[in-house]
Amino acid sequence: MGILRSGLRFQFAIAIFLMVGIPAWTQTSDSKRPPIQAHSGRPLQPSSIAPTEPPQVLQQFNSALEGLVAKVSPGVVQILVTGYGPLEDKDQADASLIVRQHAIGSGVIVDPDGYIMTNAHVVEGALRIRVVLAEPSIQLPGQLAAMGKAQVLDAKLVGIHREIDLALLKVVPKTPLPTLSLGSGRSVRQGQLVVAVGSPEGLQSSVTMGIVSSVARQPDPDAPMVYIQTDAPINHGNSGGPLVDMEGYVVGINTFIYSEAGGSEGIGFAIPARVVKFVYENLRKYGHVHRSVIEAKGQTITPALAAALGLAQDWGVIISDVIPGGPAEAAGLKIRDVVLAADDHPVNTLPVYAAIQYVHPADQPLKLDVLRGTEKKTLFIPVYEEKHPVDQLADLAGTDASLIPQFAVFAIELNDKIRSMVPDLRVSSGVIVVARAIDALGLDTGLGVGDIIHSLNRTNIDTVSSLNTALKQLKSGDAVALQIERQGHLQYVSFEME
Repeated sequence: MGILRSGLRFQFAIAIFLMVGIPAWTQTSDSKRPPIQAHSGRPLQPSSIAPTEPPQVLQQFNSALEGLVAKVSPGVVQILVTGYGPLEDKDQADASLIVRQHAIGSGVIVDPDGYIMTNAHVVEGALRIRVVLAEPSIQLPGQLAAMGKAQVLDAKLVGIHREIDLALLKVVPKTPLPTLSLGSGRSVRQGQLVVAVGSPEGLQSSVTMGIVSSVARQPDPDAPMVYIQTDAPINHGNSGGPLVDMEGYVVGINTFIYSEAGGSEGIGFAIPARVVKFVYENLRKYGHVHRSVIEAKGQTITPALAAALGLAQDWGVIISDVIPGGPAEAAGLKIRDVVLAADDHPVNTLPVYAAIQYVHPADQPLKLDVLRGTEKKTLFIPVYEEKHPVDQLADLAGTDASLIPQFAVFAIELNDKIRSMVPDLRVSSGVIVVARAIDALGLDTGLGVGDIIHSLNRTNIDTVSSLNTALKQLKSGDAVALQIERQGHLQYVSFEME
């Protein structure tokens, strides 16, 4: 069984299968053709059979589906990505070859100003991202239809969260865009009808229908993420597209499938809307994700652990550590407490416990129901946002950082203090962006906080002074290629000087 991300790379062919069954008697002449028998046994005379009107309930269901698709489709986009990656050729012995690659995925418009959510793996390593807006079909004579002219916009990557496989893009539309609502407060039920919209195999605005197979599936027992499972057909290119309920609310973002053959086998997975909303709000505000923490650690209860500690149950989650002086200790949480529920959601496994904390609002206490011995207790634990290492860099903007007006950013040279804030550096020298200068009239280069500039064209950049010197030698219209390090990966950012 293979886990396949449903993004599309280099797959632009459509296979068409035509299956025709021919009964044996059709090979004979009309005179030898046996008569068609009715249930009564009497021969039926050849006649034209007029189509019958479907039952009213089917007409209503069909109309409801048509209305749903018309409502949802404009809020789903196709995403075209250009980048570089390793040559994926089984017959090629040299695995070190890097080639230009193209990818196709889908996205959901979540704000009329042009904010779009998609999967992180769709835009991973992108040099250029373009968004194709959905266009309504044009009705032609003779019950034919054709798609209208597509509108293509360049997109910028606002933020990416690889752990959950989500990314936020931004386009600049001429007019407000149609959006889809994230149904983060709506319950998802096993068996309910859902619709998937996306660009499977590059076929934009394709719609498939199915049901919710499971509301909380955990494919990886070591990962805290819980997904919605669906049998709605999902293929390569559906990644980042929405899974929508019958009222048009997004219940999840399609992200991967289980498949032996590489195509849909009716086992697809979507990131729940509640998680999508949490990540979206964080990426839009910070460019990365702030987690809610209570400074206490949970652990899976095993039968052996339960027997040794005399616990009342041999499954679930036990508190294995409470940080001294933290909010959990202050609220009365203790080691050996068994977690029964969090925010009124039953906690049966460690991933469920972790997932509830992950999306819990930082401005509200976490409600925790625990079992201490044989006594049930309800605790309200204050939470706080775990700061991302990049946030600490912003504090340096008003001290040692220098303004790089051409790029509209503040930057500082790497030193021991900064290296401790940004672990796992690929290159130990360079200039790091610590803040954006909103009021500066610099180029829109796409540089973000935490990006480290290692070279400009063919000149190594070690200090802010060397960066300024290299910039002074450029004139309007000159091509620029910055080698940067972003979240542990090296890439180039290219543009022209103005």
